[in-house]
Amino acid sequence: MLKQRFLTALAIGPLSLVLLFTLTGLPFAMFVGFVILLGAWEWANLSGLESPGGRFVYTLAIGAGMVATCLTDIVHQNWPMWVALATWIVCCGWVLTYPATGRMWHSRVVRLVLGGLIMLPSWMGLQQLREIATGSSGFAWWLLYVLFIIWGADISAYFAGKAFGKRKLAPRVSPGKSWAGVYGALAGTAVLSFLMDAIQGFDLRQAMVLLGVTWLVTLTSVVGDLFESMLKRYRGLKDSSQLLPGHGGMLDRIDSLLAAIPVFALFLPFLVH
Repeated sequence: MLKQRFLTALAIGPLSLVLLFTLTGLPFAMFVGFVILLGAWEWANLSGLESPGGRFVYTLAIGAGMVATCLTDIVHQNWPMWVALATWIVCCGWVLTYPATGRMWHSRVVRLVLGGLIMLPSWMGLQQLREIATGSSGFAWWLLYVLFIIWGADISAYFAGKAFGKRKLAPRVSPGKSWAGVYGALAGTAVLSFLMDAIQGFDLRQAMVLLGVTWLVTLTSVVGDLFESMLKRYRGLKDSSQLLPGHGGMLDRIDSLLAAIPVFALFLPFLVH
């Protein structure tokens, strides 16, 4: 399994990063759209659409939504980011109270709609981040930063949880995750925030805003991971698919990213404009 994970990461990791940071405009939108549509295919299954036909129609609907946001210029507006933030706040409540509030999202329709409320703002948020990053510095510093928040939170949470993880975070959803892991993630991403302050030359006010945004994004990324775990547990699945050998499905790789991107895109303009 370890060898499989390494080979898969080696095959797709470097190429994905190169495309993410070199593409602009329509090619960038198509690349990230393709990745999210793979996630939409898997989300359809988590929502209860098991037939290939049903999953294809749902994926096509998400793709049509992407096109529609471009044609109507919604892709450049910030209200979808507020919708995403509100959605993740609701999802956080469901995760922390699972399974008591399960009846609120057990409906197939509710889960399908949630997929749209999660994936479409994430796709739009990536477009906005790419534009902000390119316009503000000529290089995608902020796009890189949000990826480091997700990776740093994951790594810090793992080691903090291993060392101090006695009090479980959501034991019926993901028994391995603890409150110590959350605190470790916040500590780890705070360090990233301080490093970014130094790179950008921020004053104290900007530094405090960046720390607050970083912590909010960190917490949202944790909720994204837990919410997908909750859906998989409800569906009796270990992974969202077997698309990536050793890694599971695309959603297993981007669940935290889907949650973090719209929130970061919502608040980043307060720092760079």
